[in-house]
Amino acid sequence: MDDLIAAAEAAADAAGAVIRPLFRSHLLVEAKGDASPVTEADREAERTIRALLASRFPDHGVIGEEFGNAAADAEWVWVVDPIDGTRAFVTGRPLFGTLIGLLHHGRPVLGLIDQPGTGERWIGAEGRPLSFRGPMGGTPGCRPCARMAEAELSCTSPSMFAEEEAPRFARVRDAARRVTWGGDCYAYGLLALGLVDAVVEADLKPWDWAPLVPVIESAGGRMTDWQGRPLRLDTASGQVIAVGDAALLPEIMGLLG
Repeated sequence: MDDLIAAAEAAADAAGAVIRPLFRSHLLVEAKGDASPVTEADREAERTIRALLASRFPDHGVIGEEFGNAAADAEWVWVVDPIDGTRAFVTGRPLFGTLIGLLHHGRPVLGLIDQPGTGERWIGAEGRPLSFRGPMGGTPGCRPCARMAEAELSCTSPSMFAEEEAPRFARVRDAARRVTWGGDCYAYGLLALGLVDAVVEADLKPWDWAPLVPVIESAGGRMTDWQGRPLRLDTASGQVIAVGDAALLPEIMGLLG
């Protein structure tokens, strides 16, 4: 695991060196097929990450947002989102992040959130406590919160829910103490620092959720689908719940049901 963590950190360092000079610069923003913004920063950062990982682990597979899958059926598969929160990136907000995860037989075992704009980094690995460092401080570890009436809920956007999902999420939103919108992967990092209690989202791709699972669980939280099942590459639907206190799960699942 030490070698795997070192590779993930080196890849994040290399990606950050590509991304930071382009942040708040004049970039050509194109429309992807799903209408989300993409820039040369996304593509060059992913090229850099994939090249480094391939040089260290040539037998490992890779799933990436920008350049697709390579040996995705391998025993070990890296999952890469070079810029999670591209909308934030292209509008000059520093809450975007680089996500690097590792699956073993489809199960997340290592995850890294790197925030190139704020200098913060979370590393979660199976069987190890969460590692966090950043110039603004923060203590790794989720906080107790057993009731949604006391919970800080976060979600990237209300528009991420399909027509049949929206009223289900609305019940969770209405039960929470307070809701904060935006943040993409940053919200999960804040949950792992005990500052947010729950994140409920939908339409997430493997590169969105796979790196987050080890971060949340290394901090003492739980991350599942809307039915409370573990997130795995072969079964995940894109609907996710992340909680700092597992006692919140039954209430959230009941509201979503």
